[in-house]
Amino acid sequence: MVSEIEPESKDMYYFYILRCSDGSLYCGMTTDLERRLKEHNSSKARGAKYLRAKKPVKVVYSETYPDIKTAMNRELQVKKWARTKKEALIKGDLELLKIL
Repeated sequence: MVSEIEPESKDMYYFYILRCSDGSLYCGMTTDLERRLKEHNSSKARGAKYLRAKKPVKVVYSETYPDIKTAMNRELQVKKWARTKKEALIKGDLELLKIL
């Protein structure tokens, strides 16, 4: 859980979508996308519990944000979407995104 008062940071925050080995999609947020992908694919406990049996995973989509609040809001928004809408986002199909 993130505290309400965050120190000012020069880091960029990434919202990302992973495709798992079973084809499922996973949404997350981080300040270091490369490091987080390595954690998710490692056998150590630093990766998300959901992904432990779904390796390897690969990044199929990402966006950058200047602050944690905006990145978290985007993650929460996309997590609520149906799979078809997430796939449209990944493919960059803006017309389909408007419809869904």
